[in-house]
Amino acid sequence: MATQRMTQTALVRALAEAGETTNKQTRAILDKLSDLAVSELKSNGVFVVPGIGRLVRVERHARMGKNPSTGASIEIPAKEVVKFRVAKSFRRSL
Repeated sequence: MATQRMTQTALVRALAEAGETTNKQTRAILDKLSDLAVSELKSNGVFVVPGIGRLVRVERHARMGKNPSTGASIEIPAKEVVKFRVAKSFRRSL
C-alpha cells in the first residue's frame, strides 16, 4: 500500500511547528519563496535552494512529433521549460 504524500497544508504545519511560527506566517514565507523563484528564473535562469537543488530554465528546440490518434506528423514549437537538478549531497543522503 502506497504511503500518502505530504500536502501543502501538512508542509505548512510542519514548518510552522519547527520554526515556532503561525501557519499564516509560514504560508506567507512559502509564497514569498515561490515569488522569488519565479523572479530569479526570469532574470537569471537559475534559482538555488541550498542543500536541496536548483531550478534551471532550459530552452527546448522545435521538433517534429506525431499525433497519437491519427499518426499525422506535427511540429512542436520551441519553448522554455523549468527543470529541477538535485544537489549531490541531497541525492547521496537518499
